[in-house]
Amino acid sequence: MSNDPLIERLLELARELTHDSEGYLDRQDDPQVWYNRGYANGMAAALRALGHGALVDAALTSDVYDTARDQAHLPWGKAYEHGREMGLSETYEITGTAAS
Repeated sequence: MSNDPLIERLLELARELTHDSEGYLDRQDDPQVWYNRGYANGMAAALRALGHGALVDAALTSDVYDTARDQAHLPWGKAYEHGREMGLSETYEITGTAAS
């Protein structure tokens, strides 16, 4: 648990998105689920880069990036990639830090 309420809220959002997008690999009919999963994984990557890796690991299990990357040329894969990019950049923006 973090002493920073912003980090705790971001972790909670990542947990919610991960939970709600469970089974996304079998849901090619729903790009929103893929976007949400990508967003959660992008958030997790940013939080790890900001030094909160232990908190991220305790809060959720991120997907291996290559699991979805091989589908980046398909509509649902594009949704995942966009979600991941947005989760990464918006986490940096919300925390007031620059991408490293």
